[in-house]
Amino acid sequence: MINPSSARTADQPLAVLFDAYGTLFDVYSVGQLAEQLFPGHGQDLSVLWRDKQIEYSRLVTTSSHGAHYRPFSELTRAALVYAIKTIAPTSTPEKTRPGFDHEIDQLMNAYHRLSAFPETDAVLQALRSLGVVTGILSNGDRGMLGSAVHSAGLEGLLDHVISVDAVRKYKTHPEAYALGEQATGLKSAKILFVSSNSWDALGATWYGYQTLWVNRYQRPFEELGTQPTRIGTSLRDVLSFFEV
Repeated sequence: MINPSSARTADQPLAVLFDAYGTLFDVYSVGQLAEQLFPGHGQDLSVLWRDKQIEYSRLVTTSSHGAHYRPFSELTRAALVYAIKTIAPTSTPEKTRPGFDHEIDQLMNAYHRLSAFPETDAVLQALRSLGVVTGILSNGDRGMLGSAVHSAGLEGLLDHVISVDAVRKYKTHPEAYALGEQATGLKSAKILFVSSNSWDALGATWYGYQTLWVNRYQRPFEELGTQPTRIGTSLRDVLSFFEV
């Protein structure tokens, strides 16, 4: 049974912060549009797009003390262009890769309106009914996050929408995770951080958060000697932190 907030035990979190991309919002939901635009390449394009997006966020954070930082929307577009150049077929012998400005714009617009995972709304509703502070802590810049939250109809279910753009450092940099403490006024040990990205769950665990790794795709966790607080397969597993 889930506790009401007045009966919460000492080790239960007082706030839950969610990663956005891949956790609340399905980054691979753009795959269908990608397949329409690039037949036979949609899935590969969406996977490479995501992988390169994460790689770029690490690159600009760790190089030259962050001097090359760019907002996440710019990194996302750059990663998409890279993915198209890598995967899309050539057009003519004179051009190694075609120009795809219209397709890029369509896919970027879709990325601003990613589908939320089906259980997202119900889980956030349940946390609100318990009096738990809720929020997003994401690499996304404010414009991207605002569009995604609005498109999914989640505005009234989140107390905080936190962008690492405030510190110009992407996760897993400690200053990015520190934004959660600053926004909620709570110590990391009283905050549950939820991510479907294993590297993110590990970084948050190292930082000091209670963590839930949402392992939707039945993959192994990172082999670096640290485990998240719990592992689940759905956002619904967040609610297990409030059961007795």
